[in-house]
Amino acid sequence: MSAPAETPEPDSAKAASPPWRSVLRVAAIDRATVREAGRQALPWLAWLRRRTRSSELWVIAVATVVGLVAGALAVSLGALAHGTQVAIFNFDPNERLSGQTMVEPWRLLAIPLGGLLLGLFTAAILRFRPNHAVDPVEANALHGGRLSIRDSLFICMQTLISNGSGASVGLEAAYAQAGGATASWVGQRLNLRRGDLRILVGAGAGAAIAAAFGAPLTGAFYAFEIVIGAYTVANIAPVVAAALAGVLVATALGSTPYLIKTSVVAIASPTDYALYGLLGLLAAFFGITLMRAVAVADRWAAKAPLPRWSKPAIGGVALAALALATPQTLSGGHGALHLDLNSDLPLKVLLVLILMKAVASIVSLSAGFRGGLFFAALFLGALMGQAFAEVVNLTAGDGRLDPIAASLVGMGALGVAIVGGPFTMSFLVLEATGDFTVTGATLAASLIASAVVRETFGYSFSTWRLHLRGETIRSAHDVSWMRNLTAGKMMRRDVKTIGSSTTLAEFRRRFPLGSTKRAVLTDETGRYAGIVATAAVYAEPPERDATVAMLATHARVSLTPELSIKAIMTAFDETGADELAVVDEGGEVIGLITEAHVTRRYAEELEKARRELTGETA
Repeated sequence: MSAPAETPEPDSAKAASPPWRSVLRVAAIDRATVREAGRQALPWLAWLRRRTRSSELWVIAVATVVGLVAGALAVSLGALAHGTQVAIFNFDPNERLSGQTMVEPWRLLAIPLGGLLLGLFTAAILRFRPNHAVDPVEANALHGGRLSIRDSLFICMQTLISNGSGASVGLEAAYAQAGGATASWVGQRLNLRRGDLRILVGAGAGAAIAAAFGAPLTGAFYAFEIVIGAYTVANIAPVVAAALAGVLVATALGSTPYLIKTSVVAIASPTDYALYGLLGLLAAFFGITLMRAVAVADRWAAKAPLPRWSKPAIGGVALAALALATPQTLSGGHGALHLDLNSDLPLKVLLVLILMKAVASIVSLSAGFRGGLFFAALFLGALMGQAFAEVVNLTAGDGRLDPIAASLVGMGALGVAIVGGPFTMSFLVLEATGDFTVTGATLAASLIASAVVRETFGYSFSTWRLHLRGETIRSAHDVSWMRNLTAGKMMRRDVKTIGSSTTLAEFRRRFPLGSTKRAVLTDETGRYAGIVATAAVYAEPPERDATVAMLATHARVSLTPELSIKAIMTAFDETGADELAVVDEGGEVIGLITEAHVTRRYAEELEKARRELTGETA
């Protein structure tokens, strides 16, 4: 029996269907075919997925590989940026841009030109990808560790252009972004659990930082304190393995550790701890002021009636003017930090340098240059510590505080105030100097700075910028599960509804005892009008001639589908209700949610988060 002939498509249908739909349909089919073929051709990938999901040792092995790649990427990014600076500003490749005593004025034109290139590049990319790019902190807090490779490449390119042209921003944000994105890509391909993916992203970002400074403990605690948001038995092994792998590959590629040679006595008496505590307090308030100043400058720049693409170039002109006075305002400040630690600078010079570097950083970030305040905070903290020692020695007598020791303590304290992570910065000082007495003083000052910033401000620089964008996170601790538990996902849809003008007798006829605990009332237009309990209706005298509207409760309180579980629980606490209706934009009832169900789901998710935190798999 022959197959029936295919019915030809009407001409009108062909005309109504644009040709690009066929192209997209064919492309989708081709992609699906390629994915299916890839799954069949790569049985080893399925095998590896099973191993990593069932064994912690395999997660450690994957983290080690990620650390190797992250370390190589960090070294490559640093070499590219430094090579660009050497080519543009013509200085010895063994030196740093900010450590130069003078830069030829005409070469400083590279800063506004680099800003123009950055502005045009950013404008071109945003036309096709208008959504903001996610960094590792935001990814771990809100997206379960999921990072986009394309967006991360975009961020790295922006940072390379900014730092390479001499803007006062560091490369640490690009290092962490590259390492975190690599880890996220690997973890998603291996279909890791949410908790394992977050740990792997932290391991990748920490490995990149470890490679950049040649400091494995610094990188590991950067992952714990800043990217993952917790230090647990479950995450220590993969994170440390990745950090060590990052440092090893960086050393193999010729990168040198960030070392500061010193042989000073940081603590001569218990009083010195009090003085360094005061330095930590000053660092906290200076860090808060600097972060708020960046926010104010951002608002001013946003209000300026100028094309967005032109703002980095205009900011570059201001940076070039500052660099005419001193090249120490350029780039992150690595060279300037070493230069100033070995120089006996007068107090006035130190204060001027602090002001100029702070202004350069504020201008760079508000003008649109990409980067962070990681190393700028270290440099400013070192200057601040040296100035603090000068003031103390002027008032209490020479030799009370060693300026180099105070510089190192200030470096760590201000780094904590702006970046966060007291152990991260303390271990950075330890691995850079090898001096435990300086590290002890740094830890004391850092803990004070951290406590003051948390109490009075509540944000690090990365979370502060997220806060300005409307987010509410204060660390990388995973809070996205609360956003996923929305009223729309938890509500019951089988809601019993009845008109508010219905009589009590009619209600009893439609809803006998035992059929439902409550009914949702609607007005004549179908909008929500309250909730009535079945027991309350039956408690009224049967002969009473009244409508159910008189028994309605919470007529003015309802939920919307997008509300998170935190907002829902707040609503229950404030109203004292046992159940609340969920309504759409038009006020029509689409569901009902009870306090008992919300409390149970919240407890279940808390228990799940606790198991992830402690490394329990069941």
